[in-house]
Amino acid sequence: MQQCKNQWMKISGLLFTAIVFAALPMNAWADGPPKPSAMANPLAQVLVVIIGVLLLAIALLAHVVLGAAEMKMQRFRDQQKNNTGAKILGIIALLCSSNSVFAAEEPATDVAVAASSTISGLSPTAFYSLVSVVGVELLVLLWLLYHLKSLLAKDPEVVSVTETVIKESAWKKWWGKANSFKPVQEEANIDLGHNYDGIRELDNRLPPWWLYGFYICIIFSAIYLWRYHVTHTAPSSLEELAIVMEKAELEKENYLKKAANNVNENTVTYLSDATSLEAGKKIFVTACAACHAADGGGTVGPNLVDDYWLHGGSISDIFKSIKYGWPEKGMKSWKDDYSPAQIAQISSYIKSLKGTKPGTPKEPQGELYEEKPVQDSASVAPIIKAGLN
Repeated sequence: MQQCKNQWMKISGLLFTAIVFAALPMNAWADGPPKPSAMANPLAQVLVVIIGVLLLAIALLAHVVLGAAEMKMQRFRDQQKNNTGAKILGIIALLCSSNSVFAAEEPATDVAVAASSTISGLSPTAFYSLVSVVGVELLVLLWLLYHLKSLLAKDPEVVSVTETVIKESAWKKWWGKANSFKPVQEEANIDLGHNYDGIRELDNRLPPWWLYGFYICIIFSAIYLWRYHVTHTAPSSLEELAIVMEKAELEKENYLKKAANNVNENTVTYLSDATSLEAGKKIFVTACAACHAADGGGTVGPNLVDDYWLHGGSISDIFKSIKYGWPEKGMKSWKDDYSPAQIAQISSYIKSLKGTKPGTPKEPQGELYEEKPVQDSASVAPIIKAGLN
């Protein structure tokens, strides 16, 4: 009977492992990534761990209660053999007396909880279901503890024997079972006859913990193959890579958007791509053409096509003039109307107007501006080399 119980507990543990890894529905990834599972929520994982620990505690405590009940029944058999049946029925009735109360206190799991919000990321149904299981397990633990206390309190001899067994042999018994140690007197039966410097070779079986760990690995591998390569209920390595790359692209786009809006007169650069220049042209025609003409030849404002500039003709100078304006000369500040990225587009478009021929260009104003040539690495290398020599 006891061996059957132990085997059942081991099989239950393996089945529990299989259920946890096979919980996702089939073909969940057929139409793209599924919605995040409730089991991915940290609160749900903590509650499941608590449920597992309480379940293990219930199993161990139930084993102790059954052992105490068996000892009590054996004592009754020795004392009153004629009334054994009545005694056994009395003990069974004592252990089962709270079943109806426990069943009445069990919370209903089929009651739908109407709520639109979540609890720490869990739906109300999932949260209250897990909490209900924890509550039921706590009630079972209290119920077992109550009856264990009742059994031990009524028989001091049982208490003494139980404490002695627990203190003296529980750890050694568990350690022996975990490793399947053979008694010293039985080593002769498994001696293979090989002796190396006083070390004998014995035909011991592998420890149960190693065997069951190996069995769990086999079950895990089967479930892994089923989920990732047969039903595709979980993303493969390539699918995970695609998901991560897609997420990285979104993060990159968001970063570039923020970086574009963080540009200022000290970091602005000329935007030569057609998209930026076209965007700058649209804003220029809308906001700047009234003073500088649509072709940049100038009306009230100065000519933006020639080489003469009132406040500098570099991309940084133009950006600064548009951003802060020159109120004393009638030009307003545009920093509240356009973002830094848009001002950079307008500045780049104005720079692109150099060399064009406006219809009625205004006379030059300001000072002649000469663009400083940008030296490439090929032209800079001889200078660096000469300096080093």
